[in-house]
Amino acid sequence: MDNLDRLAIHTMTTKPWDLPTACAKYSAAGVPGVGLWRQWLDGRPLAESKQMLDDHGLKAVSLVRSGFYPYLNAAEKQAAYDDNIKALDEAAAVGAPQVVLVCGAKPELSITENRKQITEGIGSLIDHASKVGVKLSIEPLHPMYADCRSAVNTIGQCNDMIDQLGDEWVGIAADVYHIWWDPQLEQEIKRAGKRIIGFHVCDWMTPTADMLNDRGLMGEGCINNRGIRELVEAAGFDGPIEVEVFSTRHWATDQDEYLEKIISAYKTHV
Repeated sequence: MDNLDRLAIHTMTTKPWDLPTACAKYSAAGVPGVGLWRQWLDGRPLAESKQMLDDHGLKAVSLVRSGFYPYLNAAEKQAAYDDNIKALDEAAAVGAPQVVLVCGAKPELSITENRKQITEGIGSLIDHASKVGVKLSIEPLHPMYADCRSAVNTIGQCNDMIDQLGDEWVGIAADVYHIWWDPQLEQEIKRAGKRIIGFHVCDWMTPTADMLNDRGLMGEGCINNRGIRELVEAAGFDGPIEVEVFSTRHWATDQDEYLEKIISAYKTHV
C-alpha cells in the first residue's frame, strides 16, 4: 500500500498498550483506524472512550469480538444473546460500524448442530443490529479452531449462512490467517462480493509455535496478503485494512519499534 489512508490496527496487536496509549501512539504515527477489542473499553464510560478516539482523529472501524452462540442449555443461550446485544450497543456508542463475530462451538455438539445454533443466534440479533445501525460481521476461523472457537471455517460457509439470513445487516470479516489455505477461496470471495465488510491481515509462521499467539507480521510468513487484498477488492471491498496480530513474540518487544515495523510491513506486503 502506498499510504496509510486505509490502515487500521487492532488494539490486540499492540496488547501491552492500554487504550489511551494506543490512541496517542497510533495517531502520532498517522494511523487513522482502530479495531477496538472490547476489553480495551473496560473501566471507563463508553462516551469517554469515544471522545478519546475523536480527540486523536481516530475512527473505530470494528468492535471485536462477540458471537459464541452454541449452547447446551437455556441459560447459556440467553447469556450469549445478552452479551451480543451488549456488544452491538457498545459498537454504536463508540461509532464502530460492525461487530466482529467469533461464532463459537461446543465440542459436545455435532458440527451440524453447532452451525445450526450459530445461524439461529445471528438471526436473533438482526432486528437489534438494524435499530442501532451496526452490522454483524461473521469471521470464519481456521479449521483448527472448529472444536471450541468457531464451527464456521470458510467464506463459503459464511455465504451459505447469509443466503439464509439476508445481507443487509450481516456481512463477512475476511481474515487472511483463517482463509489463506482454502482451495475455494477465490470463487467464494467472488460469490461474497460486497458481503465482505472487513479485511484483516497478518501472516502464518512456519513452524507455528502456538496455535493462537504466534502470528507474524505481513511478510514474515507464507500468506500472500497482497494477492488476497486484490481478490477482496475485485469483489467490491474498499474499506479499512485491519492489522490483527496475536504474537507473544512481538508483544515482548519495544512497542514503539514494533509499531514502525507494522507500518513498514503494511506498506511493503499489503
